[in-house]
Order: sequence, then structure tokens, then C-alpha cells
Amino acid sequence: MDFTNKTVIITGSARGIGRIIAEKFAELNANVVISDIDEGQVQAVAAEIGGNTIGIKADVTNSENIENLFKQTQEKFGSVDILVNNAGITRDTLMIRMSEKDWNMVLDINLKGAFLVTKIAAKIMMKQRSGRIVNISSVVGLMGNAGQTNYSASKAGLIGFTKSVAKELGARGVTVNAVAPGFIQTEMTEKLSEDAKEAFLKNIFIKRPGLPEDVASAVMFFASDEASYITGQVLAVDGGLTMQ
Repeated sequence: MDFTNKTVIITGSARGIGRIIAEKFAELNANVVISDIDEGQVQAVAAEIGGNTIGIKADVTNSENIENLFKQTQEKFGSVDILVNNAGITRDTLMIRMSEKDWNMVLDINLKGAFLVTKIAAKIMMKQRSGRIVNISSVVGLMGNAGQTNYSASKAGLIGFTKSVAKELGARGVTVNAVAPGFIQTEMTEKLSEDAKEAFLKNIFIKRPGLPEDVASAVMFFASDEASYITGQVLAVDGGLTMQ
């Protein structure tokens, strides 16, 4: 795969899966925009990745931030060809203990954020009559998970959002797909209890946690020309966890 002259924005890309996705795009010659909420971290990561990589601070729940993100990207690179909606957080606890604040925060960043970013990207891509949008969902959006009602709801919502936007944009040459990671080794999953980790591994047929690179490979495929006739799909990168 080669993304020369293609510009990609990845939200939540200063660390974790988002950073690995950014690194992979850079290796494949894309113009890469690192976007996250910490200005210093964004600039540091962009410098570390190098190549045609820039960093732009943006809060995905802030419309003005998002407008600035796309404005600066177009001024620098001239287009936006690929969007990866990766920004997300967790605030895990049992539903009966969950605060309204933690419910709202997770839904705002994980789901509303994807809506706000995609809305602007879609306008650009529709005019270009080309584009790739890849949303990072989760297997818990497919199967649910105790202690993650807010996160599961946001990721299930992202799947419905993916399919709906795919139907709206397909005629304009824009594909919209989702990747649903399973148990992937990241800072986020390191916060899980040992019991939770063992429960996941027990049901993974490949018998190991996934790596951020596994998720990045799926994103590369959806973003590439090889996937030009695929839209509205959800690919579980989970070692068989959700296999029926």
C-alpha cells in the first residue's frame, strides 16, 4: 500500500492505538495530522514520527477546535483524504454506580466527537467525490461488557453511525467503515483488573492479546484503494473473541 499525496487526520493520536496508526500511515508516505487535546504532546509526537507529519491540538467535542483542525490541514496539505475517528476514553464502573457526568463524558467524546469531526470531513470529501472514513469502535459495542455501559453504548452507537453515514456518502465516492478492536495491549487495557484480563483471554481463540499494529493494519486496508468497494462494514480485530 502507498498513500503518497494522501492526507490523513487521526483523532486521539498522541498515544496508544492512534499513534501506531499514525506511524503506519507515515511509513506508507501519507501526509499525517496528529490530533489530540495536549498541545505539547501533539507536537512532540509529530516531531518524533517525522516525514510529512504535523500536529494540531483539537478537542473533538469542541466545534471551533474541529473547524480549525480541518482549516489548518487544508492550508498545509490542500486536501483531507482519510479520516480516522480514534479519540475515545473510558470511565468504567457498574451501571448503578455510574455518575451522570461519566456517562455524558464518554458519550460526548466517543460518539458525539465522531459526529462533529465526520460532519466537516464529509463536506470536504463530498466535494472531492472521494474519501475514506474509518471509525474505531470496539468489540464491546457488539457484545456489551459489564462495568462498561457508557463505553459499550458509545461504541455500539458508533457502529450504527458508521452504517448510516456509509449510506449517505456512498454515492459521492466516500466509504465509511469501522474497526472493532478486542483485547489490545494499550495503556487503556492495562488499567483492567487481572480477573478482567483473564476473562478476555479465556475467550480469545488465538490465545494472546492483540497489538496496536494489528488494529493499524485493518485501518490501512479500509483506507486503501484495495477497499474501494467496501463500505458500511465492521471488522472485528479480536483474535476470535466475538466469533459465533
